[in-house]
Amino acid sequence: MAGALKSTSDGVTLVLTLSNPELKNALSPEIYAAGVEALNAAENNPEIRSVVITGEGSTFCAGGNLRRLLANREQPQDVQAQSINGLNNWIDSIRTFPKPVIAAVEGAAAGAGFSLALACDFVVAADNAVFVMAYSSVALSPDGGGSWALARALPRALVSELLMCGERIGAARLQALGLVNRCVTCGDALSEALKLADTLNARAPSALASIKELINDAAGSTLSQQMDAERVHFVRNLHHPNGGEGISAFLDKRTPRYE
Repeated sequence: MAGALKSTSDGVTLVLTLSNPELKNALSPEIYAAGVEALNAAENNPEIRSVVITGEGSTFCAGGNLRRLLANREQPQDVQAQSINGLNNWIDSIRTFPKPVIAAVEGAAAGAGFSLALACDFVVAADNAVFVMAYSSVALSPDGGGSWALARALPRALVSELLMCGERIGAARLQALGLVNRCVTCGDALSEALKLADTLNARAPSALASIKELINDAAGSTLSQQMDAERVHFVRNLHHPNGGEGISAFLDKRTPRYE
C-alpha cells in the first residue's frame, strides 16, 4: 500500500496529513509527489496563509517502507535514486515555500520522517514524540537532508551519536536543543500547531516570506551579503501595501488587515 497525503483546511491553514496507518505513515513516491503538488497549489492561493504537516493516528511518520526498499534492491539503482529525488523535491519545496510550514508530531518521527519535520519552519511535538534516524541499524545512510539539518543545528558529537548509533531523542530534549518549538501533552500536537498557525496567519504574508528567505540564505552568506539582502527586503516590505497597513494599524491602535 503506497499510502496517501490527505489535504484539508482549517480556516486559512492547509493541513496535509500523512495517511498510511497500516505502515505507521511510511513515505512513498506517491506521497512525495502529492506533497510537491499541494505546496505548488498553496503557494499561488492567497486564501492559504500557512501549512501544517501531520500524521494520521498516533504516529507522525515511520520513514521509508523497508519492504519497498528491499524490493528496490532487485531493480536498477536508478529506481531508488529517482525515489530519493522525489523526497528531495518535497523537502526542497518545503524549505523554499514562501509561507510558514509547521510539523505537528505525535509518536515517532523516524528516518525520512525526522528529515521531514526538520525541513519545516516550526516543530510542535507531543511529549511522547520520539525522533530517530536509525539508518545505520539496517546498514543505510540518511536521506531527505537530515544530515544537513542536524549538522547545522547540533554539535558534531551529538549528530554523530544520532546518525551513527541510531539513538532515539525525545521531544523535550530536542526542545532544549532548539529544534522543537513547543512540547505539548500527547494528543495535542495538531491543535497546538493550528494555534501557532493562527498566530502566524495574523501577520503579513509578505513579511513572513521575506523572513523565511533571509533565514534560508543566512548560512551561506557573509554578514555584508546578509545585510544587503536585509536592505532589499526591508525597502520592499516598507513600500508593500502591507507595510503601510501594519504601521498605520500600530499607530491607530487597531488590528491590521493584511492582504
